Amino acid sequence: MTEALEALVRTGRGGFDVDVPLTVAPGEVVALLGPNGAGKSTVLRTLAGLLPLQDGYIRLGASTWDEPPKAFIVAEQRPVGVVFQDYLLFAHMSALENVAFGPRARGVPRAKAREQALEWLTTVGLAEHAQSRPRTLSGGQAQRVALARALVTQPELLLLDEPLAALDASTRLRVRTELGRHLRAYPGRTLLVTHDPLDAMVLADRLVIIEAGRVVQAGVPTEVARRPRTDYVAQLVGLNLLRGNSSETSVSLVDGGELITAMPFSGPVHVAFPPSAVSLHVERPTGSPRNTWPVVVGGLEQHAHVVRVELVGTPSVLADITPAVVAELRLEAGTRLWAALKATEIQAYPAD
Repeated sequence: MTEALEALVRTGRGGFDVDVPLTVAPGEVVALLGPNGAGKSTVLRTLAGLLPLQDGYIRLGASTWDEPPKAFIVAEQRPVGVVFQDYLLFAHMSALENVAFGPRARGVPRAKAREQALEWLTTVGLAEHAQSRPRTLSGGQAQRVALARALVTQPELLLLDEPLAALDASTRLRVRTELGRHLRAYPGRTLLVTHDPLDAMVLADRLVIIEAGRVVQAGVPTEVARRPRTDYVAQLVGLNLLRGNSSETSVSLVDGGELITAMPFSGPVHVAFPPSAVSLHVERPTGSPRNTWPVVVGGLEQHAHVVRVELVGTPSVLADITPAVVAELRLEAGTRLWAALKATEIQAYPAD
């Protein structure tokens, strides 16, 4: 397993088309993120062989899986393992028989297939549930059986389609950790399709984010989280994102208003900062140098242990404050306030 999977996925239907370049190296986990309808499932289906390309290619070393009109390898002949969102375990089979299904379908004798299946169930910590039917397993156990079933055939490519989406919040944390451990031990290539930023940040080595069938940003998780380039990515990583033109430390924002940054730039820039960096005041604050501007509360929403406040102004931003501050300022839709933001809290970077 020394070659990277190289793909240029070009396909579509009903007026929607996908054009996504993709590379996955051996031992690498790449997370494919995007909003609903962005084309994530389409990319996964083409790699699995369930949907043919209209143009482009899918290659692994000297093997071409799909390159119209010259080549197309059908799904059952591709060295691919898939873990679906709902796991799709065979309800009438035990966990052992579910995992043994792949080797049996490839001609492995029954006894040998069961031996391989038991080895993988042991690897994922479920040997004692080998004879259990799927309906008796917890969500986390079913996920691990599905993972074992995908890996038992030693695939070159592992496709994970929202593998944690079916789990409740308490189970998700533990299973995410377990899944990460198994993925780190897997020498092949892994593509994780998800809409959950935490799953992607914890499990992936690299992120590829698509919107409307196109790649809008790619990179290691820390870089994407620090420097989002679209509103969707900013929302994904929990940042305010504004655009403007910078002259030294002054940024004239595209949608109106001006912000002062700590670092000087020249030309088009993105400006990003966390909602927690925005403070709210009844009167215009004075003292240390900061950005201040009048705002009107557009709405309030509980976010975990904080309240997210939509602020309408020039610029319009989101602020995260405590419930105590909500009570202190008597906030409600229509309340007029002053927003403040320190220049040192702002991350500015070229909009190239």
